[in-house]
Amino acid sequence: MADETDDEITWLSTPAAAERLGITPRTLYRFIDEGQLAAYKFGRVIRLKQTDVDSYIDSCRVEPGSMSHLYPETQGTAD
Repeated sequence: MADETDDEITWLSTPAAAERLGITPRTLYRFIDEGQLAAYKFGRVIRLKQTDVDSYIDSCRVEPGSMSHLYPETQGTAD
């Protein structure tokens, strides 16, 4: 990964960005269209900055204790 002081940008194609995120290209296009992920169009080609993709990954981190709604409290059994 390039140092932040470098002016060089590492560009990812949409298939490469989707693979890096572990999603389908269709889902990637939806994220771009909804404004969740920045993308750039050069002619007919869409590219994403690797740093933007990595930042998006970091922003999606699940905080501990934030998923308790996904598992029910253990209920006592009635006799």
